[in-house]
Amino acid sequence: MSTSSVASAGQAAADQVARPSLTVLSGFWPAATYAVARALLAADPALLLVRHDLAELRNGAVHRVVRDGAGVLEDERVCLAHGCVSCTLREDVLPTLARLVRTQPGRDIVLMLPEVVEPEAVAAACAHCLVDGAPITELLHIDSYATVVDAEHLLDGLASTDDLRALGIHAADDDDRSLADVIVRQIEYADTLVLWGHSPDGSYDTDRLAVLLARMTPWATQIHIADDVVDAYALAQQLRDTRRYRPETPGVLVRGLEGHLLGVHEPQPDCGIVSAVFRARRPLHPQRLHAALEEVNAEVIRSRGHLWLASQPETVIAWDFAGGGLAMGSLGRWLAALPDRYWDEVSDHRRLAAAMDWDPYYGDRHQHLVFIGLDLDPVDLHRALAACLLTDAELADGEDVWRTYDDPFGGCFPLAATHQDPEATEGDPA
Repeated sequence: MSTSSVASAGQAAADQVARPSLTVLSGFWPAATYAVARALLAADPALLLVRHDLAELRNGAVHRVVRDGAGVLEDERVCLAHGCVSCTLREDVLPTLARLVRTQPGRDIVLMLPEVVEPEAVAAACAHCLVDGAPITELLHIDSYATVVDAEHLLDGLASTDDLRALGIHAADDDDRSLADVIVRQIEYADTLVLWGHSPDGSYDTDRLAVLLARMTPWATQIHIADDVVDAYALAQQLRDTRRYRPETPGVLVRGLEGHLLGVHEPQPDCGIVSAVFRARRPLHPQRLHAALEEVNAEVIRSRGHLWLASQPETVIAWDFAGGGLAMGSLGRWLAALPDRYWDEVSDHRRLAAAMDWDPYYGDRHQHLVFIGLDLDPVDLHRALAACLLTDAELADGEDVWRTYDDPFGGCFPLAATHQDPEATEGDPA
């Protein structure tokens, strides 16, 4: 390595240290999340805590409070151009962080998110929204995205079939998310998880929750706060200055495509929790898969990943199950179906992952699904999914025949105009 490269790396590290650090706290149960925030303030009274209350968001206003260990520094009602989470992030959260960096130099910040805000939305805003012409990451260093989960309510939340609208806590008129979806996304985006308190059913069930979180988010560091009296200094050492956040890490549904860990195969129950990974190269038959949907998710708390259907061989299809509901959607095209001239527009990680696992017949197309549940039978699950794959005879028929299958998913996963169209010489890939 050249001397100049070493110097540049050293300068970058020095610049990162010089910038104030931001820790983002999320969690659906505000009492537990705020308890963690208060502990961090107790350990470092100079720390700045920023909170937003979205109770009036649909009326175009939010309530912002900034405090440190000594008390409240700001308490304001802020009017927004539009009542939505993205507007709150763009118009107040990011400008507030930028202002605090400038007016309170040298002080680190904790941003406590409202219970219905997902940390990935904050990460996207930090990456793409400018404040005074520059991204917020030029002013501060994002140290960690930590999610606090309340042991007393976690399982009920993950199993809930309620949506935010029914609970009266939706963040916008078009917010159709379910409670379980929000909790899952907060957990799975985190690089650090804090399990707060005990299960009301005893220590075994508390241990079960810890295993469940480890299976859901094997890439995250887990911290358990079990005592009524919290050692604030010890907690601060575990949560601050960790440098766990990696901005290049993709969202959970595309982790597998990008070569990142999607889940772990742990078929032996641990406190009753089983995690099973299903991988296959053959395509799935659309009718058999549709008929098996209820069966394969019957004992599942969470399942996720991507798949390919024989009847739609160009499309990467997302699989996203939580709270008793399955969502499926398009993740764009398989690289095997993408003209070479568009490969440069795909991430380096995805191209590398595809090259490492390329099949001369299937290309990069495959099944990669993770199922996590309580008392889940991984053998029955694998058998049910394997029965949905094309048989040897069906495989021999080829794609032209596959496309003629009756498809209950037909029209559900649209793609942009195909680039194989001889008249389509320009355009963006799906």
